[in-house]
Amino acid sequence: MSPVTVVIVLLLVVILALLLVGAIAGLAVKLLWWALVGLVIGALARLVLPGQQALGILATLLFGIAGSLLGGILADAFDLGGILQFVLAVAVAAVLIATLGPRFSRSTT
Repeated sequence: MSPVTVVIVLLLVVILALLLVGAIAGLAVKLLWWALVGLVIGALARLVLPGQQALGILATLLFGIAGSLLGGILADAFDLGGILQFVLAVAVAAVLIATLGPRFSRSTT
């Protein structure tokens, strides 16, 4: 194997490794962003609902993420803008908390 071929192979390996590290870091940042958005949407959905919900932070986060994903899919299907997509995500998360929340509530004993 010539030295030029070895250098080219090493460069390709380094480039592939950098791309892989970049993809993993990008995924981690995206997951953290989804968690933050889910927590905000879940908290807003709990504020919209009357009364007190006995949900923990994790359940609020999960309902918020589910609401934002379902709201985003519905808003995209109906070709709605960004503000309406946010409102729809909060509404979907509120419906999820109202219907499924009592199953995931913390015991208050």
